[in-house]
Amino acid sequence: MAAGTKASELRVLGDEELLGKLREAKEELFNLRFQAATGQLDNHGRLKAVRKDIARIYTLMRERELGIETVETAETVEKA
Repeated sequence: MAAGTKASELRVLGDEELLGKLREAKEELFNLRFQAATGQLDNHGRLKAVRKDIARIYTLMRERELGIETVETAETVEKA
């Protein structure tokens, strides 16, 4: 996942794609934490960016669950 993925980029993804991105981000966060613990991490700012990406994904998933935002409305906003 790119550093600082924008919410607008995530909004056009389907539910399954979001879950895939979430899995990737969590795996990356695990690896970054492991590198930080062993002193091998070069870019500490990446930890913050990945945590924020995970939060964005959870927020979008919750919006869809509550009916605030759906994939269809996100796609129409992107086209406009």
